[in-house]
Amino acid sequence: MCGIVGYIGKRDMVPILIGGLHRLEYRGYDSAGLAGLNRGRLATVKTVGRLSELKSRLHAAEFDAGIGIGHTRWATHGEPSEVNAHPHTDASGKIAVVHNGIIENYESLKTWLKGRGHHFRSGTDTEVLAHLIGVFYEGDLTVAVRKTLHLVEGAYGIAVFSQEEPDTIVAARQGSPLVVGLHDTECFLASDVAALIEHTDRVVYLKDGEQVMLSPGNIRFHAIDGTELQPEEIKVTWELAEIERGGFEHFMLKEIFEQPTAIRNALRGRLDVQQGTARLGGLKLSPEVLRKVRRIVLTACGTSWHAALVGEYIIEELARIPVEVEYASEFRYRQPIVDDETLIFAISQSRGETGWRAYAWHLQRGRIDDRQRVRRGSLYPCGAGNRCRLHQSLYRSGGGTGGVGACTESGA
Repeated sequence: MCGIVGYIGKRDMVPILIGGLHRLEYRGYDSAGLAGLNRGRLATVKTVGRLSELKSRLHAAEFDAGIGIGHTRWATHGEPSEVNAHPHTDASGKIAVVHNGIIENYESLKTWLKGRGHHFRSGTDTEVLAHLIGVFYEGDLTVAVRKTLHLVEGAYGIAVFSQEEPDTIVAARQGSPLVVGLHDTECFLASDVAALIEHTDRVVYLKDGEQVMLSPGNIRFHAIDGTELQPEEIKVTWELAEIERGGFEHFMLKEIFEQPTAIRNALRGRLDVQQGTARLGGLKLSPEVLRKVRRIVLTACGTSWHAALVGEYIIEELARIPVEVEYASEFRYRQPIVDDETLIFAISQSRGETGWRAYAWHLQRGRIDDRQRVRRGSLYPCGAGNRCRLHQSLYRSGGGTGGVGACTESGA
């Protein structure tokens, strides 16, 4: 549940990054850090604990205006400590990296780098990424990142910058969300749109296997293989007040009181009282197709898994079709028996950022032969459809989430 924020422009980057990280606090974290330039040289400030501690340390730091990346970390590889906190740097100390996700083959890559004389200070997989990018850097950060990612196995959302290219941030995504904020004179990057909407309502959601080079007035999107892409720009319709606490002590309490409104918004326009039915736009399943369904599989994690259990009872009672509820974090490792009479739904509660759900979804799309004509559906809240290549999707339209105390994602 880590958070990433990046900025390029002419303003002081510190309050922008800290403000963005504050909007991602709901995700939980145990350490935080920033990287920027100090008189043209890369500088980092990191700390264990809350953002307030990081802010107190930043008072003594001097950063040049213009460029920076920030991160809040929830420890996976390596204990919570200042040395394990992000950003991490390469062997030269000129390249900084922040990373969400897990690099599954980092140990073999680390062994290879040690054989080339590299020394590591942290116990993280992210520092391995930083060193690899440094190995491949020959004056073009975009190319160095691309070469590194060809060697990587696992999930990542990364942001990288180098003191040698002080007006450029390179970011890439595979299984861990990233969103680019568009502006005429500035560039923004974050792992969640909540960190950006104070500054812009124009965004592009990176899809898996995509990379972006950010520079004011020159933003370029590419596939990891280097193919240039034309992204879809999205206009964010949220208001800033939707992600503020609104006078409540914390987000969880706020969202408890918002439940009636969220349910009304989710049902609005979808119930046809006269016909006695529901119309779910986005799920283009004809009556003929639905009549062939003999089994339904719901994959989810955490709170969504509990919602799926409720759905299991309702579907079996009303439709009389057998339903199975699977943890997406386990579904990814299985060889499930799926035929052309099976309907699969992937459910997520956090704007589509449940990595286990997404990974299970993509894995099954690659594992299940299209000739089986499996009718795959999906239930997603607003935003997720822009991050995953889906066959069909349904947006919940219940609004953004800020309190995730009930989320108990398996494996997180």
